Amino acid sequence: MIFSELFNTFKHALVITGFVFTMMLAIEYINVQTKGLWRKTISTNKFKQYLFSAFLGAIPGCLGAFTAVTMFTHRMLSLGAIVATMIATSGDEAFVMFAMFPVKAAFLTLIIFLIGIFAGWLTDKFIKPEKFIFKNNKLGFALHKEEKCVCFNKKTILPQLLKPSLHRIVLFILLTGLIVGILTGILAENSKEWVKITLLLTAGFSLFIVFSVPDHFIQKHLWEHVVKVHLPKIFLWTFGTLFFMAVLMNYIDVETWMSKNMYIVLLIAVLIGIIPESGPHLIFVTLFASGNIPFGILLASSISQDGHGMLPMLAENRKAFLIVKLINISVALLFGFAVLSAGF
Repeated sequence: MIFSELFNTFKHALVITGFVFTMMLAIEYINVQTKGLWRKTISTNKFKQYLFSAFLGAIPGCLGAFTAVTMFTHRMLSLGAIVATMIATSGDEAFVMFAMFPVKAAFLTLIIFLIGIFAGWLTDKFIKPEKFIFKNNKLGFALHKEEKCVCFNKKTILPQLLKPSLHRIVLFILLTGLIVGILTGILAENSKEWVKITLLLTAGFSLFIVFSVPDHFIQKHLWEHVVKVHLPKIFLWTFGTLFFMAVLMNYIDVETWMSKNMYIVLLIAVLIGIIPESGPHLIFVTLFASGNIPFGILLASSISQDGHGMLPMLAENRKAFLIVKLINISVALLFGFAVLSAGF
């Protein structure tokens, strides 16, 4: 039993880490190629950030949330923007909701999308994360004015491939292993087809980057920044959290916590939403679909929980993780209590 959970958790952690890793490579590459232009375009308009971030969250599944966290850790999105993402996301449970009650699921998604934008704006208005989240933090892109990454340079690309550096070989092995794992079903075997396609596309693009960029980019940007700084702790934190939750959920029947008092159920729904795991929220999805709980509790649960979306944040910046979670809990309790009190 324990070894089965350990192996399944290991594979799950590999998929999550693999996607975050390929997104980091892609964003690092695009940022250097555009000399940071797209980052400046997004960061100069906060409303665009909230709209874009809430849209990423509203996409069913966790990939949009992973992308937002990656951008946040590179300071391309504000704290309020990541709050908007996590409020707007329902993780993998969104697929179940659209399958069980599509019209109500669409209505719920629209509501949390709008709440996310509003909560994101309020967060940035009253909280200045630079004072305590990014203090003495070296995160961000390494961008040099004299540097220009040239793809498919005929004078360098062939010699690079014939005599690849050790860093290039390791990156090639990691990305190829991820692609082979997905294609053979060893990894992401239970994921939706579009999730697998997205993973393959991002991994394929990352492989193109590894093949085409010069050695300087491989070493300074991809290896020293992404691989050494981010990759190990993202995998270890993701694996550790997933394994702990898998064992915990096998010994605790969350449904037995339910009470006939709907306000206690509301509080439980919000607290369970703290868990960075896709699964517990399904309890409330099922109860709502069967008519056992009102819409207000499902709304509060959807606001509070974010599937696996915050796992990379837990690895990268635990202060930010706690702050975002506290904000989401507060918003969930506020709107959940209001809607429930209104009789919905």
